[in-house]
Amino acid sequence: MRSAYSRLGALRLGALLLPLALVAAGAHQSPIYDVVITGGMLVDGTGAAARRADVAVKDGKIAAIGIIGASAGRDAIDATGLIVAPGFIDVHTHADEVADRPLAQNFVRMGVTSIVAGNCGGSALDVGAALAKIAATRVAVNFATLIGHNTVRSAVLGRENRDPSADELTRMKGLVWKAMADGAVGFSTGLQYVPGTYSKTPEIIELARVAANEGGIYASHMRNEGTALEEAVQEALRVGEAARARVQISHLKVDSPSRWGAGATALELMDAARARGLAVEADQYAYTAASSTLGIRFPSWVLEGGQEKIVERLSDPPTWLRIRDEMRALLAERGLKDLSFATVASHRADPSLNGLSMQQVAMKLKGSTNVDAQLEVARELMLRDGASMVYHFMSDKDVERIMRDPHVGVASDSGVLAEGEGVPHPRGYGNNARVLGEYVRTRKVITIEEAIRKMTSLPAQHFRFRDRGVLREGAAADIVVFDPARVSDAATFEKPHAYATGIPYVLVNGVMVVKNSEHTGARPGEILRGASLK
Repeated sequence: MRSAYSRLGALRLGALLLPLALVAAGAHQSPIYDVVITGGMLVDGTGAAARRADVAVKDGKIAAIGIIGASAGRDAIDATGLIVAPGFIDVHTHADEVADRPLAQNFVRMGVTSIVAGNCGGSALDVGAALAKIAATRVAVNFATLIGHNTVRSAVLGRENRDPSADELTRMKGLVWKAMADGAVGFSTGLQYVPGTYSKTPEIIELARVAANEGGIYASHMRNEGTALEEAVQEALRVGEAARARVQISHLKVDSPSRWGAGATALELMDAARARGLAVEADQYAYTAASSTLGIRFPSWVLEGGQEKIVERLSDPPTWLRIRDEMRALLAERGLKDLSFATVASHRADPSLNGLSMQQVAMKLKGSTNVDAQLEVARELMLRDGASMVYHFMSDKDVERIMRDPHVGVASDSGVLAEGEGVPHPRGYGNNARVLGEYVRTRKVITIEEAIRKMTSLPAQHFRFRDRGVLREGAAADIVVFDPARVSDAATFEKPHAYATGIPYVLVNGVMVVKNSEHTGARPGEILRGASLK
């Protein structure tokens, strides 16, 4: 019989050999998770401080957070020296045609995993059909849409400058209700655009109330973003309070040099409404230039009735003189002397003008750069279906002031872009990366944790996207991995077709859409439907 000493020795030896045996056995077991992201600094989207943690993904969800190890995953991402964050949520896009460009490269390659279309009052009229097409096509990003006021009004009133009759308003409300029932997440207005600009506040309240009753948000491109900014903010807040709707003020800015600094008052008005109990947030893009149509520079009455009527008015000499005088007065009110702040992004009738300022266009076509020549070429472009423009008329101080506000998120105001097509605003390629590189790393306007919160949990909570916008166990595995020392916007106004850098990995619903800084071709996006359908 062995001595007690011998038995104790055997037990000790077994205890020493057991962990080695378990490790060896584990080496031959199947991986537990689909993907494990190891070695990174976790910024979870809540605003909490970064911490060291691994993230494990399984079946499209975040399965575990902690010290996990690469061997536990079928695929592993070494995030040493990198930030691991929730996928970015862009609630103000014009990516309504994402089914035609399903890879959505300009979005996912700057870390965006979920987008909201239907902004500025423009959307699909049949939301159900639009969502069905996107679901059948499969796209790289998660997709939600608002129902647009301009779309609904056009369907009932066309481009007429008048109030709707009681019957017409009922029909409009019916269209909004159907869109919400089909999955829209809210109602949007574009009150600087035809025909929305012809509407009055009571009409907006009635339609916003329909969406709010179904759990929808009210998102507004306001009636004015410069010379009457405060009045426009107050109108948006009034709509929200009367309709009992959450309010999203789109691309908050001050677009008139004569009013630079007014952003502070706009933020104060929002704070006061919040104190009264209204749920109101805003979004912005990180640039001092906007992008819109050329038509927005003309008096709204000129645009009534569509292109045929526009041509008729612009071709009548006395009417054109009236239009020109009004345009000059509007420019002066904004603190602008001419149209030199405007650059052609896309003019289909003559692509050779793309990328030129209106001053340069005037020299090319008229041999002069004076204000009359610039207004004349604006007229000629409008006679040929107008143009998409980039407008340089904002200040750095206003952008930074608005960015510091904790209730303002980050959104691109971009569509799905195609490389080499036109000279678009660079925000569509670089917006999120620019915030992280320029405003966090270089200027130190906000912290990295705050920047990520603005891109993730802030919009997710306001738009009621469940299980998005945070890194926690059980949440959807929308994840971006980026290098805080290298993340940057490569796109410029002169050469906008350049993808963001320093973002090597992006996962959408647990699937790698960007791997080693290249699109994988995967299209795992889901439809994010309105609250009433959840």
